Amino acid sequence: MPLSRERLVPLIVAVALFMENMDSTVIATALPAIAADIGTNPLALKLAVTSYLLALAVFIPISGWMADRFGARTIFSSAIVVFVLGSVGCAFAGALWHFVLARFIQGMGGAMMTPVGRLVLVRTVDKSKLVDAMALVTMPALIGPLIGPPLGGAITTYASWPWIFIINVPIGVLGFFMVRRYVENVRAEAPDPFDFIGMTLVAVAVTGLAFGLSVLGLGFLPRPLVLALIALGAAAAVAYVLYARRTPTAVIDLTLFRLPTFRAGVAGGFVFRIGAGALPFLLPLLLQLGLGMTPFQSGLITFSTAIGAITMKAIAARILRRFGFPRTLTVNALLAAATLGACATFGPGTPIWVMVAVLLVGGLFRSLQFTSMNTIAFAELESRRMSHATSLASVSQQLAISTGVAVGALAVEAVLGFQHHPTLSAPDFPPAFVIVACIAAASALFFAWLPADAGKELTVRSPESPPEAGKPAGQRDA
Repeated sequence: MPLSRERLVPLIVAVALFMENMDSTVIATALPAIAADIGTNPLALKLAVTSYLLALAVFIPISGWMADRFGARTIFSSAIVVFVLGSVGCAFAGALWHFVLARFIQGMGGAMMTPVGRLVLVRTVDKSKLVDAMALVTMPALIGPLIGPPLGGAITTYASWPWIFIINVPIGVLGFFMVRRYVENVRAEAPDPFDFIGMTLVAVAVTGLAFGLSVLGLGFLPRPLVLALIALGAAAAVAYVLYARRTPTAVIDLTLFRLPTFRAGVAGGFVFRIGAGALPFLLPLLLQLGLGMTPFQSGLITFSTAIGAITMKAIAARILRRFGFPRTLTVNALLAAATLGACATFGPGTPIWVMVAVLLVGGLFRSLQFTSMNTIAFAELESRRMSHATSLASVSQQLAISTGVAVGALAVEAVLGFQHHPTLSAPDFPPAFVIVACIAAASALFFAWLPADAGKELTVRSPESPPEAGKPAGQRDA
């Protein structure tokens, strides 16, 4: 039986986002081999990681405006092309600056893919089916960062590092033609004018905060310079808030936070992702440096989280229909946080099966939370505000992940300094897991204040019926 558009579009978006999410982490274990081949050292290649982050920070805010102006299909398919070109550039890089530039180009494509892909989804899929669609699209963000390091290690060990990037080419080519064939080129009837001042302030704010927080505690740059970057980013953020209050067409619409469901999904999601975002950073360090596992061994253990996420995909919609968004988000935030805290018990004597069980259950709860947060944020939104909402949500997620890594790194660094250990060991990690678990648990406060019927229209099954003539399903009149 052929797949309907409402089922095929989420699959197309999910595959593209999986390519982007996996690639952003897959190079971690290949950096020494890449450095040896292009004649530099692995520390210098951190520039390639941060250049990708900078591209995301700069281009995510403009993606919504571009989708409104030129059409979501045009921008999404173009983003795939840019990402593939960047991948080819990485594979054939012969010097450090070649590789850094190619990663920046990849980041440009990735920055457009994530928010515009979500915009394609919310404008194509009927609200009553949005939970199922978001569950599918949430999977790349969960699985990509987890299988990236072991996959990168396996490719580097048994093939060669350029294949890490070359495998994106056939995926991208297929995705491009699928997008052009099945995704409608929805756009705003009257797009807002380009907000150059707002775009500049947002770019400086997100670059300073995201880049500064991501390298804080890693010893990559001098501490005063990192703090100066964060201060500059914070100042630009404050300036943007003041500017946006008197600018009706600001590039990021902060008035969206007046909607209770959007405020809970994005602000509460920000706090939860600080905790959850630290896990892919802390866990491999604990398993490899603390417990002496190889990258491939630790990757196999952490992959149990992905199995839990995949399992939850099939039942997330039923849970939300049974218990509703407010109760699910509140209780599940605490359960997911508990599984993060349980990682603090991992030590040399912990059986492998216990680790796998904790990570499997944690994957279940985090998958449900991500799906619920991503969906509830769009419950009250009108179609004309979708592009602003997806841009703001994507920027928030990027900042949250960077903050989570920074918090986790600072916690481990503080314990290491307090105990005067020359190298990292297993006892240095428990406080970090406890801290990020408490932060994730605090997100429950945002969800507890939601109205009891919040998101009800997203969980009510509707009879199969064609969209109104001339409108995508996501733009029906309510």
